Amino acid sequence: MSDAIKHECGISLIRLLKPLEYYKEKYGTAFYGVNKMYLMMEKQHNRGQDGAGFASIKLDMNPGERYMSRVRSIEQQPIQDIFKQINGRINAAITEDSSLATDVARQKKEIPYIGELLLGHVRYGTFGKNSIESVHPFLRQNNWMHRNLIVAGNFNMTNVDELFGNLVELGQHPKEMADTVTVMEKIGHFLDDAVAKIYKQIKKEGYNKREASPLIAERLKLAKVLRKAAKNWDGGYAMGGLVGHGDAFMLRDPAGIRPSYYYKDDEVVVVASERPAIQTVFNVKYDDVKELDPGHAIIIKKSGAVSFEEILTPTERKACSFERIYFSRGSDKEIYQERKELGKLVFPQILKAVKNDIQNTVFSYIPNTAETSFFGMVKEAQNYLNRKKEEQILNIGASITKEQLHEILEVRPRIEKVAIKDAKLRTFITQDSSRDDLVEHVYDISYGSVNKNDNLVIIDDSIVRGTTLKKSILRMLDRLSPKKIIVVSSAPQIRYPDCYGIDMAKLEDFIAFKAALALHKERGTMNLIEDIYKKCLTQVNSKDKDVVNYVQEVYNPFSPEEISKKIGELLSSEAINAEVEIIYQTIENLHTACPKNLGDWYFTGNYPTPGGNRVVNRAFINFFEGKNERAY
Repeated sequence: MSDAIKHECGISLIRLLKPLEYYKEKYGTAFYGVNKMYLMMEKQHNRGQDGAGFASIKLDMNPGERYMSRVRSIEQQPIQDIFKQINGRINAAITEDSSLATDVARQKKEIPYIGELLLGHVRYGTFGKNSIESVHPFLRQNNWMHRNLIVAGNFNMTNVDELFGNLVELGQHPKEMADTVTVMEKIGHFLDDAVAKIYKQIKKEGYNKREASPLIAERLKLAKVLRKAAKNWDGGYAMGGLVGHGDAFMLRDPAGIRPSYYYKDDEVVVVASERPAIQTVFNVKYDDVKELDPGHAIIIKKSGAVSFEEILTPTERKACSFERIYFSRGSDKEIYQERKELGKLVFPQILKAVKNDIQNTVFSYIPNTAETSFFGMVKEAQNYLNRKKEEQILNIGASITKEQLHEILEVRPRIEKVAIKDAKLRTFITQDSSRDDLVEHVYDISYGSVNKNDNLVIIDDSIVRGTTLKKSILRMLDRLSPKKIIVVSSAPQIRYPDCYGIDMAKLEDFIAFKAALALHKERGTMNLIEDIYKKCLTQVNSKDKDVVNYVQEVYNPFSPEEISKKIGELLSSEAINAEVEIIYQTIENLHTACPKNLGDWYFTGNYPTPGGNRVVNRAFINFFEGKNERAY
């Protein structure tokens, strides 16, 4: 993606189902769980670079023995920093007492982080300061083991104000108005309530306080706690949690917006944001890793019993399509095929743009993450040429000469690596005038790869703001002296903010929105913009279910092709000699390529939760009033 946007967070939960001695005997180390969590977090590193966190719980510890550990980092390489700290503690303990190296029972008792229950998180902050306090997992502590709660998630809530108010009504005093805090406190409140009710019942049965503890662990129904806590949540989420005594859960939102996958055998239960991370780390087959159903939670009891509970009634499935286009690792079997399909399906538009002149067209891609869709595009170009060759050969018939046949068969798509990212360069200067010049040199170009009369087709994952294209990439490509530069987005036009976790919050940042405004100015219809603003104002205090996305009216007068053409004009400049054309994927082709992930609100404005409509209207109000702030 030439315009960098921040990724989704990544989460991993591991529950070891055997005693630590089992892993020592079979795998040579009692640190098996810690090692696997390190790999799980590294395999999801693409989902977070602002910070990382790790927490663990040890089962069946005696009073006075530490059973919970947590470590977080916002260093430049946070995952490595976390495990450097963990390994440092382990090595220091063993160095001090070498007998610890073989004594698993003492390792568990005396060394932190070595537990049966582990929770890891990699974070990409969507807003706010990147402070250590913002890094998951979050910890809610209590002297009652059952009331200790550790929470981490990949989520964003659109109704934080409402959730904050709910907590205040419950008599709480939240330390800040943030979705992470409100979510954890909501779960914590109902966890406290459930524990208190169970204890009251156990006391009636004649048990003393000490005898009550294991009975509370046995009788606690996490599904009931989650149903009460999540009742009013509006957002996309995959929420993981550990309870002090050893229960654990992962909950997915009712529309399946955020991804969650799991694997279970007789040794381990693992849940994560990405399927290939589980496949690789645990060396299991694609079909062995299952997707957690929307609105459901996987619940792992302290006993090791695993159940799947419907927490919230599933709504229409709107799994995030951006996961498939960009965020998730392309090594997933389905995602790899879907990205190739995206490249294939956009090819007819490319063919039209080059006027069927494949012989004088060079195909390439920027950045590296667009490589898979590039493969699909080129394969379809090959298929097109094969059909043309077949027609030529059949038209000539049996009289075809060897030279003619050779000439026909020699025609193939011209593929070049026209841009190479220089990993050594970093755009460390933030002043715009200086930074633009640096950005232009982050890529090296392959001089001589394009001829003067060639079309140059460059495929990208998506075009969000267009800033990097305008200020650096198009200028760089123009130095190759092509006749025409065609930039292809494997994703449709991004027109609306995302409010479920992706860092796309302001309408005025989107090049598609700028293009629509430019068209309104040209056609003298800017009065419509003020009308939309007034409509949005009427919705400010409306109930969620009644809120309508009026921002869609900005785009309604124009076809996608008209907006794409205007985007091409906006991104080009007098300094660029080549003709510039921008091609976007169609919504219909997106759904064809990604049939299981139909969440397309950033493209269509069709938000899967009521809060989305409220957010997009607020974003428009902020734009119209000139407020440079987020809408959620």
